[in-house]
Amino acid sequence: MNRFLVAAFALAASVAYAQVSSERSADYLSGAGMGYAKPAELNHFPGPMHVLELADKLSLSEQQRAATKQLMDGHKQHARALGAELVESERALEGLFKKGLVDEATLARAVRETAALEGEYRLSHLETHRRMRSLLTEEQIKRYDSLRGHSSSPPASQHRH
Repeated sequence: MNRFLVAAFALAASVAYAQVSSERSADYLSGAGMGYAKPAELNHFPGPMHVLELADKLSLSEQQRAATKQLMDGHKQHARALGAELVESERALEGLFKKGLVDEATLARAVRETAALEGEYRLSHLETHRRMRSLLTEEQIKRYDSLRGHSSSPPASQHRH
C-alpha cells in the first residue's frame, strides 16, 4: 500500500475514534443507558424512562408517575455524576500515553480505576431497573414487555403496588 493510502486510513481511523470517543463521552455525561441495563430490560425489569414514555398505555396512577419520575430524576443525577468521573478517568488514561509516562503500575491503576467507575455506572442503571419493577403491577410489567417487544411472561413474584 502506498504512503498516501496509509496516511488516509490513519487519518480516517483517528477521526472515527475521536467521533466515537466524543459521542460516548456525551452519552456518559448525559447519563444515557447505552445498553448497560439490557439484562434487566430483557428479563421483566422495566426502565423508568420508558415507563414514563408509556405511562398512558400502562395506565400508571398519579402515585406511580410521581414515584417513577422521582426514581428517574435521582438516577439521572447519579448517572451523570458517575459519567463525568468516568470521562475524566478515560481522559487521564489517555493522557498517560500522550505524555509518554506509562509505567506498568501506573497503567494498571488507571485501567482498574476506569473499569471500577464503568462498573458503578452500569450498576446504577441496573439498580434503577430493579427498583422500578417494585413500582409496577405484574399486569403493567407484562404490558410494558409487550409494548417494548419482549414477549415472554414475567416470573411470579412478590406483591406489587
